[in-house]
Amino acid sequence: MSPAAIAHSQNNTSQQSAVPALNRPAYARSASSPTASSATVHPFTPVTGPSAWYADQYKHNTEYIYDLSSEDVAELDAAVAAVTRSGKDVQTVTKQDFVLPKLGPKLVGFREEVRTGRGFQLIRGVPVDRYSRAETIAAYWGFGLYWGKAVSQNKKGHLIGHIKDLNHDPANPNTRLYATHEAQPYHNDSSDIVALLCLKNAQSGGLSSWSSSMAVHNEILRRRPDLAPVMAAPWYMDRKGEVPEGKQPYFQIPVFNYFKGGLSVNYSDNYYRLSQRHADVPRLTQQHYEAMALFNEIASSDALRMDYMLQPGDVQLLNNHTQLHTRAKFEDFPEFNERRHLLRLWIAPPVERPLPDAYLEIYGGSVEIGNRGGIKVAGYKPTVPLEAE
Repeated sequence: MSPAAIAHSQNNTSQQSAVPALNRPAYARSASSPTASSATVHPFTPVTGPSAWYADQYKHNTEYIYDLSSEDVAELDAAVAAVTRSGKDVQTVTKQDFVLPKLGPKLVGFREEVRTGRGFQLIRGVPVDRYSRAETIAAYWGFGLYWGKAVSQNKKGHLIGHIKDLNHDPANPNTRLYATHEAQPYHNDSSDIVALLCLKNAQSGGLSSWSSSMAVHNEILRRRPDLAPVMAAPWYMDRKGEVPEGKQPYFQIPVFNYFKGGLSVNYSDNYYRLSQRHADVPRLTQQHYEAMALFNEIASSDALRMDYMLQPGDVQLLNNHTQLHTRAKFEDFPEFNERRHLLRLWIAPPVERPLPDAYLEIYGGSVEIGNRGGIKVAGYKPTVPLEAE
């Protein structure tokens, strides 16, 4: 395992569940494979299964990392070359145009591990150092075709987002923090799955971390069960100025969403706090503040937190319903082209869990499996930019 991968944990075995036994590598899973996380979740009871993990389970366990083989890269090179020769606009490229005979089924398997297993996957070795920007975008778009449908990530309609410091003012309530060098608090994104491809690192800082929101849920039940009903009630979230036509600049959604035998967690405390700028939004209570403080404390604890410094060519894949992620503040290079740079995909897989109507506001007006998620404002036009804007 690369020394870049660092999993922080505590030897508090009373909090740990057994490492899930896997009879096959993650990439051998398919959409029809039996899931390890199919146990019914009853409201206000602990979640079991591989998605409710603790950091100790992966401190010396590299099963979540897959290094692309030379054969994988050769297939990727051939698919990228075919797209380049076709002259197609990348967002019109389909899976039939991007043939990956052996790598493709592996990518589907990784999606299924993220969707129904532990909830995260790391893929290393995309040759971004020798690809042009257009080739890198094509390769990443091609990966996404094996995971599902790419959805819009902002009011500009970006289907591939650029995570880069654009000198936007983090104090502006409408600033999305991914366009700054400031730390991003624990959150999940507005899609079923999020993927990040690293192109360049910062001069210093920018550590990526993630935790299981299922384990956070379980710990809140154990430590402060009185706060669990607060988390299961609606919370107001700010839209940061990205307001769909006919909607308010805020909406409501619970943190803990129990639905049809499952639990989906939606959390982003800075969006809750920002909602308070609207006079007609109810004020956060002492219980809300206590719940946020405890949630953040648990998610960032050594017992739950996994840390990894993404390297160029690394792809991180996360389930937004069962996992949380964050990024540390960083110092960047002065030259714009040398700045820390990641590409992001928000994915709606063709197979997924059902979601309650509470997700309509945050999922672009739809909870239809395979056609949900993302930000859709009046006049937005889906696009795949080559550079951050």
